[in-house]
Amino acid sequence: MNDKALRILEYTKIIDLLCEQAASDMGKELCRKLTPMTDIDDIKRAQRETSDALFRIVKKGSVSFSGLKDVGMSLKRLEIGASLGMSELLALSSMLNVASRVKTYGRRETDDESRDCLDSMFEAIEPLTTLNREINRCIISDEEMADDASAKLKDIRRHIRIANDRIHSELNSMVGGQRTYLQDAVVTTRAGRYCIPVKAEYKGQVPGMIHDQSATGSTLFIEPMSVVSLNNELTELAIKEQNEIERILLELTERVNFEQEYIDADLTILVELDFIFARAGLALDMNATEPIFNTEKRIHLKQARPPLIPRKKAVPIDIRLGEDFDLLVVTGPNTGGKTVSLKTVGLLTLMGQAGLHIPAWEGSELAVFDNVFADIGDEQSIEQSLSTFSA
Repeated sequence: MNDKALRILEYTKIIDLLCEQAASDMGKELCRKLTPMTDIDDIKRAQRETSDALFRIVKKGSVSFSGLKDVGMSLKRLEIGASLGMSELLALSSMLNVASRVKTYGRRETDDESRDCLDSMFEAIEPLTTLNREINRCIISDEEMADDASAKLKDIRRHIRIANDRIHSELNSMVGGQRTYLQDAVVTTRAGRYCIPVKAEYKGQVPGMIHDQSATGSTLFIEPMSVVSLNNELTELAIKEQNEIERILLELTERVNFEQEYIDADLTILVELDFIFARAGLALDMNATEPIFNTEKRIHLKQARPPLIPRKKAVPIDIRLGEDFDLLVVTGPNTGGKTVSLKTVGLLTLMGQAGLHIPAWEGSELAVFDNVFADIGDEQSIEQSLSTFSA
């Protein structure tokens, strides 16, 4: 299809409406790339997908693809042996939550229900519940690992709390007994070490290691000698904690790597379903129907409405062409709807060949064209109700 016709007939505005229906960035990207097809089998397949998704929405309500994250880069990182971070694993978990929700939505209520073209896609989804549950058990947020992620991590963090309590107890007693020497009666940290703020002129009264000073130089942040060993212990525990977190992440990564084939397939299916249900959602909003396609260049639109004009304002039209005659002359007064009628035929043809339903009565027919051309007045906008004359 030539780009000029797509622009003149405002096909891109239909694509904008379609993108609003998709939940994921990847689904929106498929919507943006949607162009009219010229193979009738491909068109009928896409139309059937849209119809089956629309039937499910009407019968069971919409399915939410919210939370579908693009984990493609994470999967590529697995291929080079990289370990996944907490945010990547949570994104994967979010995708698996969507997979579980969509899988449940796609199940048939009874075995004797007739199947549709989407059943195989729903059945191929693997929610990987065990893996998802393990990720959620271990990871609380993008930057926080759960204490119960492993017995060793829980024990390390218990010792960290004990060491922290001992340091605070020691420093609080010093703060309470040496207020004369201190700028403020607080315990603070510098470079990960617990310190107290000592007035510069009293630095000799508080033996310890100086880690920093205030901008004015009047305050020194000193780590008292009495807590140096405790701070060292805390630093060692922090290193152990980080090592254990990395070990857990590596273990989770290995489990993800083992299921990579299923995850890759899930992502592809979910994005495709998001795209299909976006088309169905647009059809629902437009009160659109599936057109009948032919290869005999025959058009028969019944009560077709311009899709970019609000439904209550749009004037439906009936158009026949290619049966008893193959030339149609449209006449009428200025601002009488001639251009809108022409653009409606062209735009609905483009929509239909893209697998989208059209705002017309059931039984409307469209032909499959290898190309659509448009040379319409001043290229005015249907959406703004501008005719060739008024433009």
